[in-house]
Amino acid sequence: MKLGVFDSGLGGLLIARAIRSALPDVDMLYFGDTLHLPYGNRSDEAIYKYTRKAMDYLFAQDCALIVIACNTASAAALRRLQQTYLPTLKGTPYAGRNIIGVVVPTLEAAIDQKFKSIGLIATHSIVTSGVYAEELKKLNPHLSMRAQATPLLVPMIEQGGLPWIDGVLAFYLRDFCEDPVDALLLGCTHYPIIRDRISAHLPAQTQIMAQDEIIPQKLRDYLMRHPEYSDRIGRNGRSEFHVSDLTNNYLTAAQALYGHAIPVMEAKDYDT
Repeated sequence: MKLGVFDSGLGGLLIARAIRSALPDVDMLYFGDTLHLPYGNRSDEAIYKYTRKAMDYLFAQDCALIVIACNTASAAALRRLQQTYLPTLKGTPYAGRNIIGVVVPTLEAAIDQKFKSIGLIATHSIVTSGVYAEELKKLNPHLSMRAQATPLLVPMIEQGGLPWIDGVLAFYLRDFCEDPVDALLLGCTHYPIIRDRISAHLPAQTQIMAQDEIIPQKLRDYLMRHPEYSDRIGRNGRSEFHVSDLTNNYLTAAQALYGHAIPVMEAKDYDT
């Protein structure tokens, strides 16, 4: 069986690459729902529908555990998937499998560091959902969070806007410069690409926490605590990359993001 990694498009490839580095022996299948990206401007119901279809696909591809490496899908669909979708798998060949996300592990990592003040930058949909603040209150009600929506960053990263991104970052991060936080969480899987650019606009005492560093370690810990999943995942170091719609532009961008050529294939039997 395999470890599944899901994202709506490109950003999750950074998580997949980091997981591969941290867990080089696991058999892993990455699936990007490129047919429906971006998820950020979709309704919660649409995001749930698309994400559920992706879970169906990944389970059918023999994944024992799926990491939703997408903040938007984690916010809009994960809880519902865990509470209403997974129970429907009882009595099917997919019973006993699980789905986890990236929001709670990211917050846990910040809490572990005992920061007194936490900031968050993320897409507009993530910030307006309040999911990070809501989950933080459950984990540590004594901590608060300041969030800033940064909706231009993903399209600039994906569409060649990096030469102009510093002015946008200066605008988005001005409040964190005037009133610094101990840690700034990068609440989007695309943002590690510009980590150094973000850091250049922040006070030296602000520590950046990126999910490509957090999730692999949290996943390793999770697998150690849950042998019911870990023991079922193959350990041959195999990687597969599937997408719901494959274009030359995506292939070029994916390989540049991952750091080398990867065998991306279109999921021909994906039920859209």
